[in-house]
Amino acid sequence: MPRTEGTASDDAAAACGEDAAVEEPAPGKRRRRWVRRTAITAALLLLLPLLSALTALRINDTGDPADGTRTRGRDALWLGHAWVDGRKKDADVDALARRLKDTGIRDLYVHSGPLEHDGTLPESVYPKARWFIDAVHDKIPGVRVQAFLGDVLATETPDGMRLDEADTRAAVVRSARQVLDTGYEGVHMDLEPLHSGDRDYLTLLDALRRETRSRDAQLSVAAHQIDPLPAFHTVWGGITGHPKWWSQEFFGQVARRVDQIAVMSYDTMQPLQSTYGGYVAQQTSLALEVTPPSTDLLMGLPFFHENRFGHWNHAETVPAAVRGVRLGLSRTDADRVGFGVALYIDFAATEADWRAYEEDWARQ
Repeated sequence: MPRTEGTASDDAAAACGEDAAVEEPAPGKRRRRWVRRTAITAALLLLLPLLSALTALRINDTGDPADGTRTRGRDALWLGHAWVDGRKKDADVDALARRLKDTGIRDLYVHSGPLEHDGTLPESVYPKARWFIDAVHDKIPGVRVQAFLGDVLATETPDGMRLDEADTRAAVVRSARQVLDTGYEGVHMDLEPLHSGDRDYLTLLDALRRETRSRDAQLSVAAHQIDPLPAFHTVWGGITGHPKWWSQEFFGQVARRVDQIAVMSYDTMQPLQSTYGGYVAQQTSLALEVTPPSTDLLMGLPFFHENRFGHWNHAETVPAAVRGVRLGLSRTDADRVGFGVALYIDFAATEADWRAYEEDWARQ
């Protein structure tokens, strides 16, 4: 039957019907659209908490530090192995003395290991230690030299030191005794990756503290960062196999067993200076809340420059770290005497790093 001309309403209805027939998605198209919407929703669910956390950290970086939140003369500097293996000479100590003049640095953690996996320490590893200690005492009076000892723990790989073995812990104590006999004024331990709640580590610290106290020497440790959110190390560890953070409770248990605790407040995965400053401010507050006044708390400053996952050189700067330290100190315990910063590490530091430390922190 031939098609006849209809009314305007008839034509509109026909057009709508034709459009509907054309636009009705096929089953495959509907499936792709559902997958795309699901992916966008999932991305938003992941991004929103991240964006909220970054916003909170940026807000935490705002405000002005309180007056007087600068050096208390209890800062520290991590030094590389070259100072005790024969590569450094008298002229290098002279330059170090000039560098440290009028700063707040009181302790030098000089790398004197690493420890063997069984806890022992060959004396051949630090042949020039006695020379360096004497040179520091002569040219930088009032500055202490501590043996910086460390090793990789067998917590996430089959190889490494096993703190659950009593013989290994006893060997570490003997190694501490050995370096103190050499003339070091303290032992600075850096064992990684060290998981939160490790009771064997606490047992080791108790034994080391008895040894150092009997020698009137210092016991200090390099400490992991504290959970930015409650139990975050558990969640992160479940996802990655590397818990990274300590609970605040465990941090306090460690702090009560040592004379100094230096937080490795770098390698934070922060993308901006403002979020890094806010993160350091939070870490400073969390650490201050559980560190007893009898223990010196030091916050680490990034005196090194790398770009990799976990550490962005443009974000983790010394000025941002110092600002964060001062903000956290201001908000939590502005008059705390046993407090300082620790600079990591001498051989990677630039003039800009030193200038930022001196102007923003060390200058009264």
